[in-house]
Parts: sequence; C-alpha cells; structure tokens
Amino acid sequence: MDKRDFLRTIGGAMSAAILGDSVTASSQPSGSLPGSLPGPPTEPPDFWVQLRKRYALPKDRIDLEHGYYSRMSNDVLEAFVGHVRSINTDAAFYMRTRQADDKNAARTALAELAGCATDELIITRNTTESLDTIIAGQPWQAGDQAVMAQQDYGAMLLMFEQVGRRHGVENRAVSLPMDPKSDEEIVELYASAITKKTRLLMVSHIVNITGHVMPVKKIVEMAHSKNVLVMVDGAHAFAHLDFKIPELGCDYYGASLHKWLGCPLGAGILYVRKPRVKELWPMFGDHHAEDSIDKLNHTGTHPVHTDLAILDAIRLHREIGAERKEKRLRWLQKYWTDQARKLPKVLLNTPTDPARTCAIANVGIEGLRPHELAKKLLDEHRIFTVAINAAGVHGVRVTPHLYTTTEELDAFVQALRDCTP
Repeated sequence: MDKRDFLRTIGGAMSAAILGDSVTASSQPSGSLPGSLPGPPTEPPDFWVQLRKRYALPKDRIDLEHGYYSRMSNDVLEAFVGHVRSINTDAAFYMRTRQADDKNAARTALAELAGCATDELIITRNTTESLDTIIAGQPWQAGDQAVMAQQDYGAMLLMFEQVGRRHGVENRAVSLPMDPKSDEEIVELYASAITKKTRLLMVSHIVNITGHVMPVKKIVEMAHSKNVLVMVDGAHAFAHLDFKIPELGCDYYGASLHKWLGCPLGAGILYVRKPRVKELWPMFGDHHAEDSIDKLNHTGTHPVHTDLAILDAIRLHREIGAERKEKRLRWLQKYWTDQARKLPKVLLNTPTDPARTCAIANVGIEGLRPHELAKKLLDEHRIFTVAINAAGVHGVRVTPHLYTTTEELDAFVQALRDCTP
C-alpha cells in the first residue's frame, strides 16, 4: 500500500481532534497502571514496567500504530540530540576527519546484528531506498518478468511499474490468502507465477497491511531452484523477529531502522549477497569498484548524526534481547486478537496461526469502512490506528509496542464492541 494512501485514510480521523504533545517518560495513558504490563507467563512483569518508563508517551491517546514509525527511547533520543550538538560544533572538521570511521562502526554493528559480512551491507535512509535501488539496478532486458504480491508495499510496486514502462519488464502479481493452510500453499502460489522469463521475485518478510509473516526461506529455495533471484522487504521484520538475514538465503534484503530498532527517522539497511553485487547498477554515479557494495551507497552529504544513533539503538535492542522482544510482541498481538475473534461482526484480516504473525494485525467491522472505523476509534475512544483499504484488506492496522499495556489493549477491544453497528 502506498504511503500516500495511508495518509489519506487517516486524514479524516486526525482532523477531528488535535493530538497532544508528548509527556515525560513516567506518565501513563488514562486508565493504565504500572503493574499492567505482563508478558508471556515466564516473563517478570516488572521488566516491561521499567522499560515503559524509558519512553516519552502521549497521555491523551492510546498509540497502536507503531508499524509506521516507532519512537526512540529517551536514552536513544538524548544520545541522538547529543550527536546533533557535537557534529554542529565540529562541523566540517568532523565530516572530513571522523565521519567515515564512525559510519563504518555503525555499519559493522548492523552487519553483526544481521549476521552478515560488513561488505554485504550498507546504511540507507529507509526500505524504499534500499529496495528501489535493487529494482532499478537490475540489468533488465525487454521481456524479462518480475513476480510480487498485490499486498506488497506501494512504493516498490510503483518502482516495478516504472521499470516495466522503461525496460519492457512484465510484472506478475499474486494475491496472498488471508489465512493460508500451510507454507506450501504460499510457496506454490509464487511458483505458479514464475516462468522461464522471470528474473526477480519480491516477497515481504512481514506483509505490512496484515502482519502476515511469510515463509521466506521456503520461497527463496523454490525460486532459486528455478534460477530466480529473490528480494525481501524486511521493513517490518528487522529487529522485530529474531533471525539472521543469511539464514533466509535471499539475494537482497532491505529494512528500515526507525521501526523496530528504534532509530531516528532516516536510517535503513540494504543487504546484497556478495556474488550479486557486481551485476547491479548504482542509483547514482560512483567511483567504487563494480564488485563493491559501496557503489550503491553514494548518498552525498546527509544527516550523519542519525548514523551515530544507530549504535545507541542497538545497545538497547541487545539489552532487551531479540528473542524476548519477539515473544513479547507476539504475545501482545495474541492477547487482543484472541478476544476480538470472538466478537460478532468483527473480522480479523490476519492469519490465525501464531507462527504466521507477530506484533502486527488488522481488524475490520462489518458495516464500517476502514477510514470510518479509524475515525471512530480516534474521535470517540482516543485510540490511534491506521486505516487500510487495499488489495482485498479492509480494516485498521493495529500495532502495539513492547511497552503497550493490557489495559490499553482491553480498551481497544471494548472500543471494537462499541463501534460495532
């Protein structure tokens, strides 16, 4: 779904109420209690209570739209502000003497987090930049084909449309089932779209509009058996799910760091499996060798303080723990969706199998258009979500964060009851 569509769908909801400013980290939304943040049964509740205190949260609404941009913790925010001040003081001296070394340190730490070699990963501004670089950089020939899903993110679908017009590439889009019975059902769906002319297949690690966690490794194995390259949209998966990129076997992987790693806006990654680097054309002219991934990273002068904050965000991510983070996020989603599935006229647009989901889910109500539901939730219940009305998905996307309370989720479920005609 295109970001512009996202913004249009929530426009009506936002116009009816002015959202308040952030407050101190210790403040709690109305109705929530510090002791109300249990995780899975084996998780000590106090861990999440203390973590919540490390974020500045709004007190005039319940935020359930962390899939677009997740706020930084207070310590990462303060470190980021410090980086801005420091670089402003040193100015060109910093840019000419330390910038490259500091960026490489952040890149090395990200590569370690991703489980890949440093020379297979670069820092970008976001997933769109990462994946559009791959789509545009392919040595396309007229008659080549690309495979993707109708439910993939709009920015990449638009880039595929552009290479279609520019290079004569045929795009073949499948439609993903809402609640597949098996991995094989998904794999076969993609396989059915591949022909001898297929060059590249794109798959979302987590489908942005439904929260569907895809069987990426199996899709990659199938595609590679047919000599098709695979590009993975990991915008919603990196630092959300506990995995290493090379385990997937994909050729390319792009992700944003301002979602689940908790970095400032303007940070992303692009992974390219080393044998695949040479054939790619860079977006901008560059002097690096053809087989160096650095040729894809000619960004010009950019906000380098964002790169510095990546290390601060990684420290917090490691402090929490990737496995614990994934379990907590899946548990929170199941907490409210298990209740919502029992409600009359409430429709879940997310797989029922816990292995196919994590934090993100989508819910609709019969008789209410998505933007109407989003508006009612915000205007009448002070709950912020985002309306989705595309590619067969009609509802609001709901994305709690690690610090979301059960009281907040209970309030959301009650709001669904109240919104039902």
